[in-house]
Amino acid sequence: MSELRVAIAGFGKIARDQHVPAIAAVDGVTLVAVASRNASIPGLPHFTTIEELLHDGPEIDAVALCTPPQVRRAQAAAALRAGKHVMLEKPPGATVSELDPLIALAAERQRTLFATWHSRHAPAVEPARNWLASRRIAKVQINWKEDVRVWHPGQDWIWQPGGLGVFDPGINALSILTRILAEPVFVTAAELSFPANREAPIAANLSISDANGLPISAAFDFRQTGPQSWDIIVDTDDGQLVLSRGGARLAAGGETLVEARDEEYPVLYRRFVALTKTGASDVDLTPLRLVADAFLLGSRRIVEPFED
Repeated sequence: MSELRVAIAGFGKIARDQHVPAIAAVDGVTLVAVASRNASIPGLPHFTTIEELLHDGPEIDAVALCTPPQVRRAQAAAALRAGKHVMLEKPPGATVSELDPLIALAAERQRTLFATWHSRHAPAVEPARNWLASRRIAKVQINWKEDVRVWHPGQDWIWQPGGLGVFDPGINALSILTRILAEPVFVTAAELSFPANREAPIAANLSISDANGLPISAAFDFRQTGPQSWDIIVDTDDGQLVLSRGGARLAAGGETLVEARDEEYPVLYRRFVALTKTGASDVDLTPLRLVADAFLLGSRRIVEPFED
């Protein structure tokens, strides 16, 4: 297989803004079809459902699932049974337990299942991990606050059970946190704020730790207006590290070490192409487990209704 022929299922904002240009920029992968109830690309075959795509569509090797997480499990299973490799947008599913059967199915069919955590591939994340490796960490503060009306306009699924609410962006911060820290972490407490008319949280405050008692606090909020905040601040015995702009900028010891453009999705597709050459899978559920634990442990409070 010289060129990975990919179809995108679910053609919303993330597919248009990130997946399409990333596929165009990466050698060895080509977009050949779209499955979506509401959108299409001129000149490409279009199908309403993934079932129609798999049955009536052109020859494809892989499917990138950009649909809401509540429906991804069934779609991924259908694609794997049809012999296709599968890329899962984050979060990889609506629940943790639904992923294990997909992992087993991918292994059985010798196909790749790739659960993507795009923020881990931001340009400053690996330099931050390397900088922290030789230092003692005293405290971590995460501030991940954005305007849901800007980033998820009219997306009702995000407020439904399984849509994660503010954890949809917040899980990006958790994916970075679990990459840059050497020790596993776990949630110790959480406060979740639910709008009176919604079934997913609009804000969350988490307390997180590791086996050594490292204090980690995370504040997620969907109500931020003006400048958006995607920052992780780490206090160490050698000064403070600040990851900002979602992992695109790194400052440490008072010096800017990384300031780069967003190249997350091209990196994801290069990784996907490499995985499909051998049929290997890459499914790390650690960030999703932390979100699940926040829902298990979290105290809940009702706040003012949210209207999009």
